[in-house]
Amino acid sequence: MKQELLAPAGNLQKLKLAFYYGADAVYLGGKSFSLRTFADNFTDEELQEGIEFAHARGKKVYVAANIFARNADFPRLEEHFRLLESLKADAVLISDPGVFSLCKRVAPSLPVHISTQANTLNAEAARFWYEQGASRVVLARELSVGEIAAIHAAAPALELEAFVHGAMCISYSGRCYMSDYMDGRPANRGACVQACRRGYRVQTRESTSQDFYDVEEDGKAAYVMNSKDLNMSAHLSDLAAAGVCSFKIEGRMKGEFYLATVVNAYRRIMDEGLSDALSAELLNSSHRPYTTAYELNEGGMSQSVDSTQTGGMYDFIGIVTDMVGANAVVEMRGRFREGEELEILSPSASFGKTFAVKGLLDAEGNACADAKLVQARYILPCPYPLHEGDILRRRK
Repeated sequence: MKQELLAPAGNLQKLKLAFYYGADAVYLGGKSFSLRTFADNFTDEELQEGIEFAHARGKKVYVAANIFARNADFPRLEEHFRLLESLKADAVLISDPGVFSLCKRVAPSLPVHISTQANTLNAEAARFWYEQGASRVVLARELSVGEIAAIHAAAPALELEAFVHGAMCISYSGRCYMSDYMDGRPANRGACVQACRRGYRVQTRESTSQDFYDVEEDGKAAYVMNSKDLNMSAHLSDLAAAGVCSFKIEGRMKGEFYLATVVNAYRRIMDEGLSDALSAELLNSSHRPYTTAYELNEGGMSQSVDSTQTGGMYDFIGIVTDMVGANAVVEMRGRFREGEELEILSPSASFGKTFAVKGLLDAEGNACADAKLVQARYILPCPYPLHEGDILRRRK
């Protein structure tokens, strides 16, 4: 069985970029009902365009509707499921049993995947969802590879999806109430403010004294709830052997450079095998320190004691939007100048090639030594083949 590479798509442009860099499928959300309301997300018209774009290329689209629903949500959920069925979405992601029941009733031909929010941790739960009509379960992140294998052995006909890369929630499979309690924004309805990433100062009091003492980790605060990022790139074969059919990358809120870098690396790892160079690729965009977390029984070592992410080894300089003869039209994302060396990020053989900026022109065709206008278009000769969607980056 060939494993699926599943990428996040926060908007239509990222959907197309994910497929360009090698994703087999994407997961996304509409304007309601998914757990990433701060992502751009998709209008109904964009959902149709995205699904048609994917299917024309033999790719798949899974739509998240994995909030923990209230009574008032159900009339609109019914409309949403009917729409997804009519658009021939490849699956809908659901957490709530009531929402599951509604979907099976009003959109019976729409495949259902059980979201990681449903906390599927054992074979009995997996078998239960399969018997109810779910075609796939997105496993809880607290499972080890051995536990995943046991679930697959007990329910071999059920597809298993597992996260392999990206940010993790310190709360149990994402069931967190801190955001709601502290800021009035419910994480379980998609409005998480990531309160776990903040610094905290824990105070203790002696029974005989009213004095308080600050407990700090680094002189600033204690990041007691901040998790490292998951990275299972070296263990994909273990997950495949355990029965995982879909390798999922986290990041609907992440930018285009992160998406292209990570999807490109995992596509190449899956097709070519892991190398030092591809392992290093996963250091090139922003990330927290990496961990294998629970999957290799390292959950107790997944805390990150720093509040910040590293910015990665490269700056995002621009994305190719068109070709004019041998010249690339580049939408600028980071300032660059004549004479600087740039590197190509691409799913093609041009990946990793470097070249010096020479003969730079602005959008009107005038000579330009300094590309300094953000999102302006510049015309750039390149000695290597470039294509729409290729990214230019510069080593820091």
